[in-house]
Amino acid sequence: MGFLDIFKDKDENENRDDFMRKFAGMEDNSNFGSEREPEPAQEPSSYSQPAEEPSSYSQPAEESTSSQIGIGSLMDKRAKLEDAIDYVGLMIKNLKDKRTRLEKDIEDESVDIKNLKEKLSKINEFIQDENNGLEELTNKRAGVEKEADEVGNIIYGQRDKISGIDKILADEADKIKRFKESKSNSD
Repeated sequence: MGFLDIFKDKDENENRDDFMRKFAGMEDNSNFGSEREPEPAQEPSSYSQPAEEPSSYSQPAEESTSSQIGIGSLMDKRAKLEDAIDYVGLMIKNLKDKRTRLEKDIEDESVDIKNLKEKLSKINEFIQDENNGLEELTNKRAGVEKEADEVGNIIYGQRDKISGIDKILADEADKIKRFKESKSNSD
C-alpha cells in the first residue's frame, strides 16, 4: 500500500474504473481514425505498490517515480479524453452534415411545392379560360337556336301561306271544272 493510499476512498476507485471502461468501450466502438500507438495491456496502478522491488537500478528513477504517483494513468486518461472529444467532435460534424442535408432536402421540397403551386395556378387559369369559352359557346348556341326558331317560324308562316294559296288554287280549279261541266251539260 502506498503512502497516501489510506486517504483514498474505495468508491472513487470503482468510479474511476467505470469511467475508464466507458471510454475504452467508446474507443473500441468508434471510428476515431486516430493514429495513437496501442496502449499497454496492463496499466500500472497508482494505488498499489509493486510486488517486487526492481533488482537492478537500470530503470531511471524518474520513470519509477512517475508510475508511483500515477502520471502514466493520468496521461492515459488524458489520451482517452482527447479521443472522447474527437468522438464528440465527429458526432457534431455528423449532426451538422445531417442538418445541412435536411435543410437542402427541405429547400428542394419547398422549390418543388412552389413549382406545383405555379402549375396549379396555370391549371386554374386554363380551367377558367375553358369555362369562359364554354359560356361563350353556350351563348352562341342559344343565339343560333333563337335564329333557328325564327327561321322555323318563318317557314311555318310561309307554309301556311302556301297552303292558303294551294287552297285558293284548288277552289279556283273546282270552279273552272264546274264551269266547264255546266257548259258541257248545257250544250
